[in-house]
Parts: sequence; structure tokens; C-alpha cells
Amino acid sequence: MAIVKPFKAVRPSRDKAALVSSKSYEAYTPAELGAKLNFNPFSFLHILNPDYKYHQEVSSEQRFQLVHKKYNEFKSNGYFTKDNKPAFYIYQNNTPTKSYCGIISATAAEDYHNNVIKKHEDTLQKREVLFEKYLKKTGFNAESVLLTYPDNDIIENIIKKHQLERPEYEFATTDKNTHFLWVINDEEEINLISKAFKNVATLYIADGHHRTTSSCLLAKKLSGENKNHTGNEPYNYFMSYLLPESQVDIYEFNRFIRDLNGLTSTQLLKELGKVFQIKKKHQEIFKPSEKNEFSMYLDGEFYALSLKESVYKITDELSKLDAQILFTTVLKPILGINDIRNDSKIVYSQNKTGSLELKTKVDTGEFKVSFGMLPATINELKNIVDADLLMPPKTTFIEPKLRSALTIYEL
Repeated sequence: MAIVKPFKAVRPSRDKAALVSSKSYEAYTPAELGAKLNFNPFSFLHILNPDYKYHQEVSSEQRFQLVHKKYNEFKSNGYFTKDNKPAFYIYQNNTPTKSYCGIISATAAEDYHNNVIKKHEDTLQKREVLFEKYLKKTGFNAESVLLTYPDNDIIENIIKKHQLERPEYEFATTDKNTHFLWVINDEEEINLISKAFKNVATLYIADGHHRTTSSCLLAKKLSGENKNHTGNEPYNYFMSYLLPESQVDIYEFNRFIRDLNGLTSTQLLKELGKVFQIKKKHQEIFKPSEKNEFSMYLDGEFYALSLKESVYKITDELSKLDAQILFTTVLKPILGINDIRNDSKIVYSQNKTGSLELKTKVDTGEFKVSFGMLPATINELKNIVDADLLMPPKTTFIEPKLRSALTIYEL
């Protein structure tokens, strides 16, 4: 049973929503970031990077204090206002090829601790602690965690009803996306949505694992410090974007390897032949068309690798996953990569745009070999998570990527 609540969002004024909201801070190149900061005084990026004009190195503690101060300046200037009534927020993002539409809400840290909200990948403790400190010092979160749930007719019908109305926000961005936001503050509809999610057994984290764990760490810490803790305080919840699983897009990551672990190309192919059927594709760009099939680029030529099922043993849901198969049959035993998160021999790149990168990066000489595969499916993700297992690092590149500061959750 998932606990999903409305909240009083802090939001940009209608006339400034397009100017205030931004992509994730990390999505900008230094040149793009500089242009936004230099030419858009309303951008939320000014809050995240409040010291950019001074080019000074500051500690994390100092930076978080500056972020808090700049955030309050935006509120004082009227760029942000807080809603008077708790609400759910329907957010729709139309890309040139697809439309995503879900509900922004407050979700319970308790649900994460009780395994109602489940993760599919591990997190780094250093990043968890850093973002927990950020949340505590700044007092707000402006970027939702992306959670997915089984498609639900009740929720879908409420969304469709509001899509016929004038949105609170409607604006386009330079990436050719169009963004819409509707506010749901009618108590009857709020109760319908909350009740519908009570019948959802599990919410799956699609994107935002560190934000989730950091929010839950902070909730646990603040509840221990608060002698009058009731469980209803804002810090007991974190902001999430709830999206039907049919709308979640998953892309794969390519793997690029810097050396062949002392092997020649001929020796590598011989070792691979023990586990895979190998077919040389020469200069034909090859992309797998089915599970247990991989593309490889080596010495200027593409190869198709098809797993020999007779020599590979499936032991659990994780062992069925192509990324795990590649690790257990190639990366670890043949190429000597034991730590796929931290080993400098391996580099990852999301493969949303195509397979040509498998060739171009190796042809530069920086890498000796590259591997591609089909993306994981949402059912594979759920099956692995429900079996209390975790996916390997860099298995999923998930869309949509959410904009910051359309709604802000104050702790």
C-alpha cells in the first residue's frame, strides 16, 4: 500500500515558469551553464550556483548556505510563491517523439524503509551523505524522484479530465519539448488519487536513487532529533513524479574497454567462442535484435555474439539480464574487470542515439573493444527488484528526465 500525499508546492509565477525551470544542473555543459547564468536572471541555476560571478572555491557547507540564501531571495522577489492548499500536480512533457504525463506528489520515506518503494540499483554512501547535508541546510528539494507504477484507469481518467482544461503552465523549451502543469486541489479528486495509490503494492524507483536514500536518511535523523515528532512533518516525505510504467523509456549503456587484459584480438575471439556463437559483420553496423545477443566492435570490424545457452546457467532473475551476462561471461573472466563501477578500464555511454559510437570511440585508439546490447525492459527491472536483487551499474538510462523547480518541496 503506497502512501501518496498532496503538498503545498513552492512554484514559479505563471509568467516566469519557462525562465525559472531548468534541466538538471549536471545536464549542462560549462558553456551552456555560463550562457544561462549570464543571460537569464530568473533561472533556477542561479540558486544552485550562487557564487558563479566570484569564481571562488567554497566548501560544501558554505555553498549550501549560499543556495539557501539565494532561494530566499527568489521568494522575496516574488519569483516563487507557495500554494495555499495542498495539491497534486499533473506534469506533461511532450517531446518530438513521445508524450509523458504523470503526477507530482509527496511520497513517504516510511514506504522506502518498508520496501513499498523499491530500488533497482545501489547507491554511493558518499553521495547519499552529501545530498542529505544539502537538503538539511537548504530546506528544499526542487527535483522529483521518478517513480513508476502499474497503469491505473482511475488515475488515468483524472489526468485526462484535467488535460482538457487550461494548464497552469504551458511553455516550450529549446530542446523542442513542450511542458504543461495542472494543479489538482479539489479534495474529492485528491482522495480518489490517494485511495488509488493505496491499492498499489509497489512503487519502483526509475530515476533518483540517491535523492531517495538521502531524503530517507534525513527523515530518520530529523525524526530522532524532534522530541515532538508525529510522522506528519514534511521531512517524512519526499517529492516524486509518479509515472505509469507504460510510459517509462529505458535505453541501454554501451561498454568501452581500454585494453584486452593481455590478450591478442585472436585470443580474445577464441575465448569468446567458448561462450558465444560469433559471426563477423565486417563494416556493417550491427545492433542486437533479441535478448542474449550482443554487438562487439574490434579491430575495425563488427561482430554478432549470440549466447550459447548450453554453457550458461541461469540461476535467478539477475542472471537472465544481458548486462549481467556480459559481466559474468566476458568482462570479469576474460577482460579482468571485477569492479564494474570503479575500474578505470571500462567506460559507459548511453545508447539512445544509435550504435555508431561503438565504432567511433574505438577507432580513436582510446579503447580496444566495445560492446552493445538491447535495453532492459520494465518487466526485467521489476522481476529483479521483486526478487530482492539489484541491477549492475549503468544498466538503465531512463527517460523522461525531469525539469527542476517547476514544483519545489520544502522540508
